[in-house]
Order: sequence, then C-alpha cells, then structure tokens
Amino acid sequence: MTLAPEVILSELIKINTVNPPGNETAAALYLREVFAAAGIPGEVVEPEKGRGSFIARIGTGERKLLFLSHLDVVPAGEGWDCDPFSGKIENGYVWGRGALDCKGLVAAEAYAVLQLAREGRPLNGTLIFAATADEERGGTYGVKYILEHCPEKIRADFAVNEGAEEPLYLNGQMVNFIQAGEKGTAWSRLEARGKACHGSVPGLGDNAVLKMVRALNALAQYRPAVVLIPEVEELLRGIARILGLDVEVRAENVEDLIARLEDRTFAETLRAITRMTVSPNVIQGGTKTNIVPDTCEARLDIRILPGQDLDYVLGELQRYTGGDVTVEVANYHPPTFSPTRNPYYRLIEETVREVTGQGTVCLPYISPGATDSRFLRAAGIPAYGVNLMAEGFDPEIRTTVHGKNERIDVKSLYKKAEFLVALVKKYLD
Repeated sequence: MTLAPEVILSELIKINTVNPPGNETAAALYLREVFAAAGIPGEVVEPEKGRGSFIARIGTGERKLLFLSHLDVVPAGEGWDCDPFSGKIENGYVWGRGALDCKGLVAAEAYAVLQLAREGRPLNGTLIFAATADEERGGTYGVKYILEHCPEKIRADFAVNEGAEEPLYLNGQMVNFIQAGEKGTAWSRLEARGKACHGSVPGLGDNAVLKMVRALNALAQYRPAVVLIPEVEELLRGIARILGLDVEVRAENVEDLIARLEDRTFAETLRAITRMTVSPNVIQGGTKTNIVPDTCEARLDIRILPGQDLDYVLGELQRYTGGDVTVEVANYHPPTFSPTRNPYYRLIEETVREVTGQGTVCLPYISPGATDSRFLRAAGIPAYGVNLMAEGFDPEIRTTVHGKNERIDVKSLYKKAEFLVALVKKYLD
C-alpha cells in the first residue's frame, strides 16, 4: 500500500532539519526506506556528514523529467500554537515547520512517484526524484554540489520545483502561476569607521554608529526605478484583463494597477518583482555602553532584475549613502530564467488546466526570492515552479511560510500529487 502524502509529510516534519546545521541525511534515509519498501532503489548523496540528499528514479529512456524539492527548513521561532516539529495532522491540516516550504512538495512528489510505481505503468523515459539538502543556505551541499560532482544524477530535459506563488482568486476567477524565473541576489555590506573614545566625552571621538544611521536614513529615501521584464509585463496584462481594466501596462502606471489589488500580500510581491529591492536587515556596532564605537556594519538584502548587475548596485548604493560608508557586494547571483515559449512550459500549463479545470487562468511568474532552480538553469536545465492548491484553500496559510504555525491542508497535497502524476503521464507515456 502506498503511504498517504500527509503521512509522509508528517514523518518528514518530525525529523528536525533546521539549517544550520541541516541534518538532512536523516530525512534522506527516511525517504530511502519508503522508496525501498515500494521496490524503488535510491541513493543518498552526502558531501559532508549529515548533509545528505536523496535521489531515486523510475523508468528508462531518453526523455527525462526531474521532480526537485528540498529537505532543509528555516528555524521555527517562538509563538507557535503547537510543537513546530510535531507533524500534527488535525482538522484536515498537517502542521509544522516545512509544511509549505518545502517538505509538502517533497511529500507530494514522493507520493506521485510511489503511485506511478504502484500502477506499474511503463514509462517512455526516466522520472528522477531529488529531495536535496541546503537550499535555505545557498545549495552548497545540495543541488550545487550534485551539479558540480555528479550532474548525470539529476540532468533532465526540464524540472518541476518550488517557487511559484499560491493560486489567487481575482474577480471570482482562480489564477495559477508558473514560475519561470527569479530575481538575482546582491547581498551587500556597508561599513562605517570612526574613532573610539570614552562615552562620557563623546566629542573626542567619531561615532561610527551615527555615520551608519545617516547612511541608512538616506537609503530609506531610495525609490528604485520600475522595470518591466517581458514575463512580468505579461503577468500584469493578465491581471488587468481579469480585473476588467482597460489599461495599457506601462512602468508609469504599475503602481496604479497594484493599488487596485485587495490582496496586499500579492500586491507587495508584484511591487518586489517590478524593481530592485533594498532591505537593511542587520546592523552591528559598538561593544560597550561607555565606549564610542569606531566601527559599524549593516547588511542589506538586495534583489535585482535583469540588467541590474554589480556595477549598477554599487552605483545606486554609493549615490544614496555618500562617503561616510564603504560598500561591498558580498553575495552575488544573477537573475535566472527559463523560456515560457517552449514545449515544456506549454505542457505544464496544459496539465495545470486539466487538473484544476479549463476555466483556470495560468500566468507566468517570477519569484522575488531565490530557489535551487537557479543552479539548474545555469546548467542548461529549464526549471519551473508550480504550486497548485485545492479549491477553497485558506489563503492565510501563505503568511506562515518562514513564520509561525506553518501548515498545509491535506486536500492540497493530493492536488499537487495529481498534477505531478498527470504531468508524468503526458511527458513520459
């Protein structure tokens, strides 16, 4: 008997894989046992003790489809209504850290593979399942490692992964999104230097914290230019059409369109994917209350669009922060995209409509954050994020990703699996 997806998810949540340190090998070994019980061999790729990824495959042939997901999760934090690692199944929901990001997808993909194997349906090609380590901290021990050391294990014609926004109801119509790209990262570090002295006579020193405060206050006035890349322009045109707005989508009227959306979470996502974003999230300065600090550091999360490279980021930061601080881009990854006008994207779109109903609208989407898909795209493997949910799902659960009380409804797990099985049957039949 095939394990239900909610059972697989519950067991995965009980395995604490908060990264750091990760401990993904424990989850990988659990999946290996589940697959072995169904007669599907698999392997654990472990570049460092405890940092394992699980890979399995069914079928043979030239065509290859990759189901990708990740096993690590972010810290749970405080204030939950239940134990975040309980994997509690109650009132039609599975609760716990990773339920949405991304163990729910792991469970749905695993269930889909097990279901296909149980049916014994011959596949005209190979379905690869990869639940990997270290997505939340950059992929060094997961997808990045596999592509650098044993790429043949996950090389495929195209991949399905996380990354899409949950479905949205607009004007009474369900909209599903297909993630075809994501913004790049340009995490930056600002440093201010001054002169230390006794805090009782501050005029004898040069306070680095005050220099940083001035720089960050100036940066708070930054108003990034609106940039409409083709995928986002198509997304916005689709939204305007659904809302019945007779407007031409241009950079100049994007804010007017965003203001018409009642769903503020989605509105802010649209705002983020139409411009570079700069968010100062960490500041450190000073060592003791009675010492004027001679250094202060701030770390900024900056996400960029195509055409916005290192030089652009440095130029914008220096223009606003002035000469009181030095600027360094410490972690840079360019934006990545997969084609939206190819057979793979069209196949995904067709399958989404088949599973959710022909009245469903599908729109392209780019993610404001990063996923492991960026490594696949850099290796020449088109990757698409799909995030189907069951009709009537509670939209409030979207706010629990990386927050408290993360959960997913069981019906949505089955809807994800239904899509995955249908996609395999279309591509590898």
